[in-house]
Amino acid sequence: MPNTNIDRETLRELADEGNETALDRLADLADAAGDLAELSELLDEGSMHAGFLLTRRATSAGDLRELQRISDAGYDQAGNELDRLLKAPADGQRD
Repeated sequence: MPNTNIDRETLRELADEGNETALDRLADLADAAGDLAELSELLDEGSMHAGFLLTRRATSAGDLRELQRISDAGYDQAGNELDRLLKAPADGQRD
């Protein structure tokens, strides 16, 4: 059975060569470690998976500014979540 314990350096090298699966794996590792700075860097490198993970965190925290930043970085779903939160009735009341 092959060794699936791949080190970060190897993943980084593969990601730098354009391997999206390696980029996604780096995002998963950063998410598991709670490393938001690395996730943000991965999003800036074009990792849509990092965008997904950041959006999930920002949505659960209700962080509108972070959702806007993620959307501006190119992950469209963050903009959708931002719109959904902005359109939600305040304090559970409808107009």
